[in-house]
Amino acid sequence: MTKQFITSESVTEWHPDKICDQISDAILDACLEQDPFSRVACECLITTNKLIIAWEITTKSQVDYEKIARQTIVEIGYDDLDKFFDGNTCDIQILLDTQSSDIAMWVDTGGAGDQWMMFGYATNETKSLLPATIHYAHELAKQLAKVRKNLTLPFLLADGKTQVTVEYENDKISRIDTIVVSSQHIKNISQKEIFDGIKKEVILPIVWDLIDENTKIYINPTGSFYIWWPAWDSGLTGRKIIVDTYGGIARHGWWAFSGKDPTKVDRSAAYMARYLAKNIVASGLCDKCEIQLSYAIGVAQPVSIFLEDFSTAKIEKNKIVDFIIQNFDLSSKWIIEYLDLRKPIYKETATYGHFGNEKYSREKLDKIEEFKNLL
Repeated sequence: MTKQFITSESVTEWHPDKICDQISDAILDACLEQDPFSRVACECLITTNKLIIAWEITTKSQVDYEKIARQTIVEIGYDDLDKFFDGNTCDIQILLDTQSSDIAMWVDTGGAGDQWMMFGYATNETKSLLPATIHYAHELAKQLAKVRKNLTLPFLLADGKTQVTVEYENDKISRIDTIVVSSQHIKNISQKEIFDGIKKEVILPIVWDLIDENTKIYINPTGSFYIWWPAWDSGLTGRKIIVDTYGGIARHGWWAFSGKDPTKVDRSAAYMARYLAKNIVASGLCDKCEIQLSYAIGVAQPVSIFLEDFSTAKIEKNKIVDFIIQNFDLSSKWIIEYLDLRKPIYKETATYGHFGNEKYSREKLDKIEEFKNLL
């Protein structure tokens, strides 16, 4: 019997890096709402009561970037200097330019805007077809946010992180070996009360059937967690790319997703690779599937398509790849239209991972029967 222990983490929407992701995607949504053909590449940096918005935006829309940023920060919950960050009063610097005309020329004709390689992944070990480690880390993070918002645990404050270690036996989920939950909290509350509350209201409702008497549970393992992030940390768009994707179980290609319009294949092609991998796994062709799509600047079609089946494919891998090539265009222009990506749908994806939510086109399972025919 072969045992393996694999770990992934997630964070709540109040984490400083995730605040930057949400601001970047809120600006993207605002541009796309007025001009669906906006070219947006927007990154943010935050530190104590200060925000910098930078990179490039080319759009016909009339967007007040500062207003969008302040609204987003306040909506997240940072609305008072007592929290060390206030969206109403923080200093905001905007350092934006337009897209390079050399790059725009190739994107206008349907070519990729740069050279990139993207990965998509799916596995049949969870209902979301995500790896169990990141699936449960996200579910715990969402539950942590839920019990804070509905005041089930009124002592919780904004920032929070989760981490899950799953034990596998012969490549199958056996149990959860370790859970880590770190959450900010009010002053003058005992660590026992924090531990008992989070275990009862966050951990047990989500993973009760996967833990046992030997599962190690660490809740705020360093003790007090009161000092809020701006006093000791900064935030940056795109610094949680492994949280955004597959928790380190699958590979991650170039760059981050947030703040980028869909002509950037590092976002749209990564979504398409997930769509393909998910339909392949759901069809039964593979138990696990990783798809790599790579592009060259100015070239519409991918220069390579690679499929890794982890020795689980029921047919030759080349037959699956050939089917993809024959039935999917995979140019950035085609992907945008096929997945309907010119809508303002991105701010919500900036938290708890970009994959697993069935409301989004990249998660739809509408090609199962076609892939099944290969059997």
